[in-house]
Amino acid sequence: MNAQEPILKCPHRIFLYKFLFVAGLFVLSFSTGLPAQTYSQRGMVVSSSKPASEVGVEILRKGGNAIDASIATAFALAVTLPSAGNIGGGGFMVHCNHKGEATSFDFREKAPMRSNARMYLNEEGLLLEGSNHRGLLSIGVPGTVAGLYLAHQKLGKLPWPALVQPAIDLADKGFPMSWTLYMEARHLRSESGPGDFIHHFFEDSSGRLTQPGQLWKQPALANTLTMIRDQGPDGFYKGVVAKKIASFMADHGGLISLEDLGHYTAVERTPVHGTFRDFHIHSMGPPSSGGVALIQMLNMLESVVPDSIPFNSANYVHFMAEMMRRAFADRAKFMGDPDFAEGIPIERLTSKSYARQSLGSFRWDKASLSDSADYIHQPIEGDHTTHLSVVDVSGNAVSLTYTLEDWYGSKIGIEDLGFIFNNEMGDFNPVPGVTRRNGQIGTDPNLIAPGKRMLSSMTPTIVVKNDHPYLVIGSPGGRTIINTVFQAIVSALFFNIPLPQAIGAMKIHHQWLPDEIVFEQHLMSPDTQKALEQKGHRLRPVPNLGSLMGIVVDRQNQVLIGSADASAVDGAAVGY
Repeated sequence: MNAQEPILKCPHRIFLYKFLFVAGLFVLSFSTGLPAQTYSQRGMVVSSSKPASEVGVEILRKGGNAIDASIATAFALAVTLPSAGNIGGGGFMVHCNHKGEATSFDFREKAPMRSNARMYLNEEGLLLEGSNHRGLLSIGVPGTVAGLYLAHQKLGKLPWPALVQPAIDLADKGFPMSWTLYMEARHLRSESGPGDFIHHFFEDSSGRLTQPGQLWKQPALANTLTMIRDQGPDGFYKGVVAKKIASFMADHGGLISLEDLGHYTAVERTPVHGTFRDFHIHSMGPPSSGGVALIQMLNMLESVVPDSIPFNSANYVHFMAEMMRRAFADRAKFMGDPDFAEGIPIERLTSKSYARQSLGSFRWDKASLSDSADYIHQPIEGDHTTHLSVVDVSGNAVSLTYTLEDWYGSKIGIEDLGFIFNNEMGDFNPVPGVTRRNGQIGTDPNLIAPGKRMLSSMTPTIVVKNDHPYLVIGSPGGRTIINTVFQAIVSALFFNIPLPQAIGAMKIHHQWLPDEIVFEQHLMSPDTQKALEQKGHRLRPVPNLGSLMGIVVDRQNQVLIGSADASAVDGAAVGY
């Protein structure tokens, strides 16, 4: 097939009837609402904001490729999804062309040059509570603008200004305030003071809180985006914007300097690669731990046949938790910024033989123990990230995850610039060299160092089938991201569950320490919970895990199938 020809033609009507019938059967097997599915013939964008998805699809209509659409969508999310969409944070992008060839872009935030490994400790060497998650010292040097620009320079098609302009229009002309944003705005306003940036963030021109349905305009952000449109990354990392950031930091006790901003660089990296059955898995490598842990667990799963672990059974959950336990133990011991931590054993960790070795102590009748003697505190990782998936008319795909860390990041911003800063420094191990079971300890790979990127769990992933992109998937959720993406892939590839049901199915999470299974409280039966407890597992319910955004490329039936997790109330899969 010529790469310029549409990858997808008219979907077969018989296929659609059959698929919808099967989907209807699956609806009966799940106890909560399922995400909607969208079909398209040429291109698709799935994100946590419908206006942002529409921006990306319009770029595809104008002849842009998957990289172009992902960039435009990401900038639009900085306007329409301020809790996580950003130019004040950072993240990762995995790209796979229509031939199945993959690359990735690392634009994770960096520690400022004036930071150090003991910056969050008092004179006695104890952690200052909350210091690495609140305030100006929690802010890492943002990477989003540099990363999106690097991806454009390497693989983009349309002019850079054309990709930033839609976000400028959304910020300048406004978009209707959704009920989700309005409720967030009310909460943030009630929890902050009149002098706080976030207190005034959602105001209209009269100084009142923007109401649902009213156009929310962000003129300061529009001005910042205009400088990025006209000057590229220099419009953010140098000139007016950079000087205002550096001045603000100096005046209020922050660490980021003009030098930090001017020297920030994004990096193109080789993605982590693995195989699962007949599929090729491309995901993000260090400084994200997501891809390595994902492939580790898929390798372990290959040793089991589906009939031995019925979907959502007690044995299924037990085995999932045991795989997660082992992968997360390795995450804590080995993962960090590869530019600082030498010798991360990626090849060994992602090998089939290592997976078999890891399962050597596994028992079907009994939970393993997370060895507290080897306790390694893993810092709290904020779960307010966002993900977008894109497939273009030629079959090229992008999986992009980026974040501010916590919900609305540091909640700190500069009025004249109109965007929110991250609080990513909390992803470093904050206390070096001290081991306490109820305390914190830092291993070298993820200790704070000037210019270092903090460890992440973001897991943007593209699955290749028969040398073409097949599944584009990712999720927010802090440390739960890895396991959320893993389980969606298992549902789709191991159990052959259609995408919307794979996204909506029950998820669990185990991260080695604390030694517990976190589960979605309305989706696990009491009998399963009891059986797991009898095996020695400790359980903790939560309302929801992750918010997956996915696309399946069904070449046989010539259709794209997109789905946004129902938990993303304002999200949408948009195609054309």
